[in-house]
This record gives sequence, structure tokens and C-alpha cells, in this order.
Amino acid sequence: MNTDKLQLLLVEDDLDLATAVIEYLELEDILCDHAANGQVGLNLSLQNQYDVVILDLNLPKMNGLQVCESLRMQGMDVPVLMLTAQDTLDDKLTGFAKGADDYLVKPFAMEELIVRTRVLARRRSGQVMRLSVGDLTLDLQQKQAYRANELVKLSPTAFKILDVLMRTSPNPVSREKLMQSVWGDDQPDSNSLKVHIFNLRKQLDAEHDVKLLHTISGHGFAIKDAELSS
Repeated sequence: MNTDKLQLLLVEDDLDLATAVIEYLELEDILCDHAANGQVGLNLSLQNQYDVVILDLNLPKMNGLQVCESLRMQGMDVPVLMLTAQDTLDDKLTGFAKGADDYLVKPFAMEELIVRTRVLARRRSGQVMRLSVGDLTLDLQQKQAYRANELVKLSPTAFKILDVLMRTSPNPVSREKLMQSVWGDDQPDSNSLKVHIFNLRKQLDAEHDVKLLHTISGHGFAIKDAELSS
């Protein structure tokens, strides 16, 4: 499979519409898997790396809102384009609250579907509700961290640092990128980052045999489960 091509998942129970969409995507050189119900769509989304999931709102077994919310609760940041026949503000707000990134109202022009899909494919979703690495979990809604189901008390700055590191895990984040992500242009001196990393490492790893916060020489810092990656 050519990894340069966009790879999408269409979750749509209207088989005529699904066939038309998939054929049009093929003409645009875009690869597309298909699921006819929400449960299969959720399973495929968790098992594969898609650039975008196109998700119908009304689906058998699990509706689109349930699928989207399940993806976000499990830390999946794949962009979700919701298809719906309902064009009310309340419906859209509900969808965004469950983790959708964009909406397209039926009937729609195929050209618009392509444009919206390509825009979403350029970024990962910011709608994730929970991030997990090993036994470390970050609840982005409650702004809390847990290690082995025990609450880890973090300062707001430490939480931001952990958020950045976990979104990039297991890859390292450079000191410069970490400081830009956490403080923006109003950055403190580099010693501040050292202090925060020192305290964060103590809070996360001091009482555990498996260490999760690693300094990667010449590259920065990374959150990764050494036992799983070894």
C-alpha cells in the first residue's frame, strides 16, 4: 500500500452513498476502507492508522456520536468528519462536544468532501479526552494525571509539559519545542524547564520501578514505557 496516499475510513450504512463516495475518492487517488455499522467502524479505527475518519451520525449498533466519543476516550487523535442530515446548531454542538472536528450536511458535493478531508488530514485532532502511556493516564478534561490508578498531583505547567510529551510519545521532544509549546514566546530561562522536568520525574517515577520520563541525549525528553519498548 502506498503510504503517500491519504488513507480514510468511511463509516456509513447507506451502501449506495458509500459506494459513490469510495469510487469518487479512488478517482482522487485516495484510499478508503468502509464499515457499515458503528461497532465495526470503531474496531477498524482502533486497529489502523487513518488520516481521517468520515463518520455518519445515524448508524446501527453504535451511532456516530458514540463512536467518536469512544475514540477520544481511548486517546485516538484521528480527525473525524461527521456526516449528518441534521443542520441545527444544537446537533453540531453536541457532535463537537463528543469529539468531532468538522461537519458535512447531507446531501453534499463530493468536491466539498474532498476539500474538507484534505484540510483535516493535515493535522491530528485536538479533541482527545485521554492520553495513556503504560500505566500513566492523562485526563485532559479533568486536568489530572494518574500513575497505576493513583492521582499524581501536578502544577499547571507540569501538566502542560506532560501533555506535550505524551502526545509525542514514544518520540522525544526537544527542549526548544517543549518550551515553545508550554510557554509560547514569553519563555522563562532554560533553568525553569530543568526544574520542572526534575520535579515531574520525581512525581511520576520516584515510587515506581518502571521509569517513564527519559532524557534522550541530544534530542530532549520523552515519555515512554521502557519495558514495552525494550
